[in-house]
Amino acid sequence: MRSIFKKIISKLLEIEARLVLRKYKPRIIGITGSVGKTSTKDAVFAAISSHFHARKSEKSFNSDIGIPLTIIGLQNAWSNPLKWMANIISGLSVILFRGDYPKWLILEIGADRPGDISRVAKWLKPDIVVITRFGSVPVHVEFFPSRRDLIAEKGKLVEFMKDGGNLIVNADDEDSFAMTKLTRNKYTAYSLGGTGAVVGSHEGIYYEKNLNGQDIPAGTTFKVSYGGNCLPVIRRGVLGIQHIYPTLAAIATGLTLGINLVEIGTSLEQDFITPGRMRLLDGIKETYIIDDSYNSSPVALHEAIRVLGEIKIKRARKIAVLGDMLELGKYSVEEHKSAGEKVARVAKILITVGVRARYIAEGALNGGMNEACIFQYEDSRSAGKFLDTIIKRNDIVLIKGSQSIRMEQIVEDLMANPEEKEKLLVRQDADWKDR
Repeated sequence: MRSIFKKIISKLLEIEARLVLRKYKPRIIGITGSVGKTSTKDAVFAAISSHFHARKSEKSFNSDIGIPLTIIGLQNAWSNPLKWMANIISGLSVILFRGDYPKWLILEIGADRPGDISRVAKWLKPDIVVITRFGSVPVHVEFFPSRRDLIAEKGKLVEFMKDGGNLIVNADDEDSFAMTKLTRNKYTAYSLGGTGAVVGSHEGIYYEKNLNGQDIPAGTTFKVSYGGNCLPVIRRGVLGIQHIYPTLAAIATGLTLGINLVEIGTSLEQDFITPGRMRLLDGIKETYIIDDSYNSSPVALHEAIRVLGEIKIKRARKIAVLGDMLELGKYSVEEHKSAGEKVARVAKILITVGVRARYIAEGALNGGMNEACIFQYEDSRSAGKFLDTIIKRNDIVLIKGSQSIRMEQIVEDLMANPEEKEKLLVRQDADWKDR
């Protein structure tokens, strides 16, 4: 019954969304890939919203329900049938009565199963498509016949792009750049130290002194080059190329819309940090948290571990708290072990959460980590309680895992300002907390 109700609601929302698009005729930016979609969406919104009336997908609304909700301008009613009916009625009012509708819609578009993007793209027909990255083992690959089939599904967004549109691709990712072959439309490539119209370089960790005069990580710094011009950028409060690539994609998108580089840079100075994505937070006992708890995939996990290894704080222990990576299918065991081998070269202590993450522990042991420094837990709450007993001043704690492992609960237990959790952490909605 619940599945039937969901299908009915999904279809009604799609019909309303299509009518809204027909009535208001907004221009659409569609963002897809396997890594960095939400961060890219937030960066694109920051880059263009001071120049155009724009609306972005809330949080990670990237499904056949989430996309229509964004188009219509409604909130997710989760499992409340009455609120869903109220949403449908509200959608009718948007269609029947003209309001102040955005000129640009910035939509994150995901694919959990075959056909997910095809069904949406054929009626969405975006004006601009931004392709992020894929990696060797993309998330959700378990539900596709092959990795190539998953990437082909993402490519449907490009195939259904409007004639005369613009494609924004990552030149550092072979599969992203290959999307240029799917359309005759113009494209703009961005890269980090490679080729492309928009090129990032000189990336590194940005440090500031704390009250004790100690250098501590405060963000990410890099330079952006375009058309002979160079723009220095500091992304405060976040770490890693996970935030450089979205910034480069946002700059490429803004330039496509005729905004100059300096104006885009100014817009990107605002606080648009996406929760749970390599976010720096103060921890209890004067520790430092790298909150990467939103989700996990092989490429993102390896990059998070790399960043952990690059941080330099005197007398600091590096602790990796890593949960399961889900939906990897036949690649699961190998990828978890590989992550463990890498973390063994970086962290002093490893704490794993979940059944699959046991292979991270196995990989770390094979990689030379002392068995006495490896701890395994079944759930995030238990891991958080243990971590609270061992952390000490100056520890750097990386926390990462797939959504259903609920690694944000560990962050909540350790953050210095838990009263700000609804602002700073992922999955703070009532529906998530009830699960």
